[in-house]
Amino acid sequence: MAPSFPGMNPYLENPSLWSEVHSWLIVQLARSLNPLLVPKYRAAVEKRVYLDALLVGIPDASVFPGKAEAEPNSGVTTEVLSKPIRVTVPLSEEITERYLEIREVKTGRVVTVVEVLSPKNKRGGEGRNKYLTKRQKVLNSATHLVEIDLLRTGNFMPMAQAIPSDYRILVSRANLRPEAELYPFNLRESIPKFLLPLQPGDQEPVVNLAEVLRQVYQEAALDLAVDYSVQPVPPLSESDFQWVQSLREV
Repeated sequence: MAPSFPGMNPYLENPSLWSEVHSWLIVQLARSLNPLLVPKYRAAVEKRVYLDALLVGIPDASVFPGKAEAEPNSGVTTEVLSKPIRVTVPLSEEITERYLEIREVKTGRVVTVVEVLSPKNKRGGEGRNKYLTKRQKVLNSATHLVEIDLLRTGNFMPMAQAIPSDYRILVSRANLRPEAELYPFNLRESIPKFLLPLQPGDQEPVVNLAEVLRQVYQEAALDLAVDYSVQPVPPLSESDFQWVQSLREV
């Protein structure tokens, strides 16, 4: 029996599943927001593409020569080759990350950027470098930023106050910077609702991320891709895992 989580489903964080969850989540967010934004605004799905290391291995294997031995009844020598070691070498992978832009229809101006973090954004490498550059560009502009982090592992995004939590939502309003609104929450807590920042004087819609996730889970048939009898990836503490198992019995 699938557990009914009060907030984030940790099984959706599995790297083998997250790319699909991420794409569904961005599209479903746009679908849920557009009826609340039109006709003045619209939520547009955008993407950034970059190359990143797919696998990080050790340096290329070499073939190490052994001792030179003379063939019987011959004046020439041949080298006996050592057995090579199999290793993994880095390959380049094209990464596509989707995000939302809330645009003013009349002018085309980007009013708000909505980002859902991926694992590559939260660990060292090209993915984090690309994201941090984009993030800083938005923070230095007149565009609002909404940053949704539904991943327990990896490095938090830069901010002055280090507030530990499993998950977090950051709402950075251009007119209030450098201050921003942080919604930290943990595995056993519900996902906070928040207002989507728009231009001054406009009614701001409430973003119900929990409902969006529920729709993604149902429409993508993700229950067929998850085994709730085992630890998720990344794993939970033993107490949290037992809590998850107790939810299956309710």
